[in-house]
Amino acid sequence: MSSSYSVLSKVYDILNADIDYVKWADYIEGCFDTFGGAKPELVLDLACGTGSMTLELARRGYDMTGIDASPDMLALARQKAEHEGAANLLLLCQDMRCFELYGTVDAVVCCLDSINHLVGSGDLYRCFSCVHNYLVPGGLFIFDVNTPYKFKNVYGDNSYILESDGIFCGWQNYYNEKSRICDFFLSVFEAGRDGRYSRADVCQRERMYSEKSIKRALNKSGFELLCLSGGYDFSAPHESCERWYITAKRI
Repeated sequence: MSSSYSVLSKVYDILNADIDYVKWADYIEGCFDTFGGAKPELVLDLACGTGSMTLELARRGYDMTGIDASPDMLALARQKAEHEGAANLLLLCQDMRCFELYGTVDAVVCCLDSINHLVGSGDLYRCFSCVHNYLVPGGLFIFDVNTPYKFKNVYGDNSYILESDGIFCGWQNYYNEKSRICDFFLSVFEAGRDGRYSRADVCQRERMYSEKSIKRALNKSGFELLCLSGGYDFSAPHESCERWYITAKRI
């Protein structure tokens, strides 16, 4: 297997092409307005990937820091930032379970089911505790997770194919209900200048977290759960929701 995120960085934005970052950022600002006090100035985008949300929030006037464990993802985020004239954007290559900042921030966001990538025992608590450590009292922690429904019915043991300009990606899922772990085996084919394709194989894992386990980890690490919704409109989740949107406050 090739380095996981080195391979995924090439197809990350293609895989997430259907994400409406503008609408998602509107939702985040709605959380600031509904649950926060003063508008936050310093915002951390945890597990920022290629920086799409980091830059969307930066465009809206927030002083953004992005953290990701993948140098390849951050390299693409840096390219985007320089293209937009935001070369001073702070991007740090760190683990979301044990990161360090220069000081506290007013809010933390973590998007695109990055929390589900915390698959080790105790990882969820370690991540939440680290967020708590660098978040001001009363600051908001806004994140999302893939739901149990998605793991069982969308991921499951299904296979998918994606094809875009010069990229072909096929993957097979294997979900273990007992361990709550889903393994994703991906093969990425990338066209070279000579027309020949190179292949890289990679495995990714996600853990399914129940509502109960999320609430327990938040409470243990010093957060108050404010809202768990099934959409950007703050609606209550329904049975076939594929993503939960969660807002918590640092106590």
